Amino acid sequence: MLGRLASRGRSCTKLIAALGCLASRQKHTLPDLPYDYGALEPHINAEIMQLHHSKHHATYVNNLNVAEEKYKEALAKGDVTAQVSLQPALKFNGGGHINHTIFWTNLSPNAGGEPQGELMEAIKRDFGSFGNFKEKLTAVSVGVQGSGWGWLGFNQDQGHLQVTACYNQDPLQGTTGLIPLLGIDVWEHAYYLQYKNVRPDYLKAIWNVINWENVSARYTACKK
Repeated sequence: MLGRLASRGRSCTKLIAALGCLASRQKHTLPDLPYDYGALEPHINAEIMQLHHSKHHATYVNNLNVAEEKYKEALAKGDVTAQVSLQPALKFNGGGHINHTIFWTNLSPNAGGEPQGELMEAIKRDFGSFGNFKEKLTAVSVGVQGSGWGWLGFNQDQGHLQVTACYNQDPLQGTTGLIPLLGIDVWEHAYYLQYKNVRPDYLKAIWNVINWENVSARYTACKK
């Protein structure tokens, strides 16, 4: 009896600690861009960048905070039904926040070209050449039906790079286990004002502003 009471006591302590962490967590905020809205022109114009960052990404952040607050309340009440019903909102808005936070740093003015060092060696090892990799990621991104993302990720279990797509705002690591290195947003809000419905033209242009230093740093970090 005493053993069961002690076990229950430890469980309650863990639950209270978990709730305390959730309650004390600071709200998510919209990250600043590391460049001006017009810095990626002519490849991505300022109007797109401003709307994409200050409106679309901001909406994901705001809705994620709302969903997490509701989830905290449901957790405190032990309302499992409410917790389950909030999972889609957490996945969609949390994924939107994660994906865009990576995306902004994957881009940079005066960038483009090809990666150097270990990342380039890994690309050649896993895809045969940089040209093959570029063609494959472009094709995967063009092929997304509706909205989603094209990704270069790192498979830690197998130790190699992979190209794949995720639909909507599904986060790469949370849905595939791959560590995100480079993401290309192919939602229409990322390009429609400039490229209309011609997604391939947008994808051709975006390679001119890929920040390979950032992608390489992510690759180095995930290998540690």
